Amino acid sequence: MCAALPMRADPVVELTTNLVWTGEDNWFGGFSGIEIGKNGTELTLLTDRRNLIFGTMHRENGKLVDLTLDRRVMVRHANSKRVRNVFADSEGLAVSEDGKIFLSFETATRVARIFGETGITERLPDHPDFVRMKRNKGLEALAIHPDGTLYTLQEQTPRHRKTIPLYAFANHAWRIAHQIPRSGPFLSVGADFDAQGRFYLLERALSPLGFRSRVRRFDLNAADLDETTLLSTGPGRFDNLEALSVWTDDRGALHLTMISDDNFRSIQRTQIVEYIVRE
Repeated sequence: MCAALPMRADPVVELTTNLVWTGEDNWFGGFSGIEIGKNGTELTLLTDRRNLIFGTMHRENGKLVDLTLDRRVMVRHANSKRVRNVFADSEGLAVSEDGKIFLSFETATRVARIFGETGITERLPDHPDFVRMKRNKGLEALAIHPDGTLYTLQEQTPRHRKTIPLYAFANHAWRIAHQIPRSGPFLSVGADFDAQGRFYLLERALSPLGFRSRVRRFDLNAADLDETTLLSTGPGRFDNLEALSVWTDDRGALHLTMISDDNFRSIQRTQIVEYIVRE
């Protein structure tokens, strides 16, 4: 008789940070992208009004206690005379291991690379689907796989679709690499990969009682994508969490860091939320 295989334990996520962050500058707010490096200290942020911010996260015993903003750059195109229209709605942010910065745009649907920290962008080739995406529901999330492949997906697909196309950019062209299953009222707002190449998707839903957030994880090498729901919050638990960074500390622990978009409204908050994932 064959011995039964051991059951795989579900991951456990533990909230470690729930920080409300305020700023006095008129550009402050509308955060739509976040990337964290070097054991949770290096910080890159993007706002939906084309501000790219570099800073430092200060921690005590691993817990986030404060942030310092070091410099801010306005995103622009070298040949654009209509910056506000062409590069409105900067939403997705991805930073490669060698420091290359990529952005996705939701309304003027496109993906672009930034040269250094100048803010000047170069548009990548488009996929034919990009031009057909619904206005203000375009490329919301952007992520880089450890092998350097860039991935993006749109916030909302037509209601009759049961999957969300996941686009991959390699060899100077986009292709549909996978179909991510839709589930419930949630829309895609942020994405990232861990060091093992597993794909994390942050999703948002709006209810009369407030925002709900969900994080699902996928193994893109598995035939069924091995979907796991790591986090699903009730209405109003957090504000409008819209960006996700997945990183590993010097002890090998996996962290999920999210930031909210306050839409520049006084009734909303800029909130930084962190979870540790125990497996």
